[in-house]
Amino acid sequence: QLQLVESGGGLVASGGSLRLSCAAEGNIWRPNVMGWYHSALGKQREMVATVTTDGITDYALFAKGRFTVSRDDTKNTVSLQMLGLNRDDTGVYYCFYQRQDRPQVQSWGQGIWVSVYS
Repeated sequence: QLQLVESGGGLVASGGSLRLSCAAEGNIWRPNVMGWYHSALGKQREMVATVTTDGITDYALFAKGRFTVSRDDTKNTVSLQMLGLNRDDTGVYYCFYQRQDRPQVQSWGQGIWVSVYS
């Protein structure tokens, strides 16, 4: 089983930036998709951004132009650079992994808090 460990969350002023990182530990199958999901208080978890082993990215509408997802397969990490944060970005961010050949095989991180204040 793959373990995903997130880091980089915290408290940030509106308009500020944060960089989230996720380290994957264990057996990684390629090709795969890795990325980030967001869960605001009382709301359903939603996709933020994903990136495949081929480097194909996908962004939620609210993330386009502000967030950038990237991966380093030499280090088994995926990152999310977030700019122009606003209060709607507050919540828990989860690192995500999914095998592309077997989409039912997924791993999730424990989640990391991001709190944006105005």
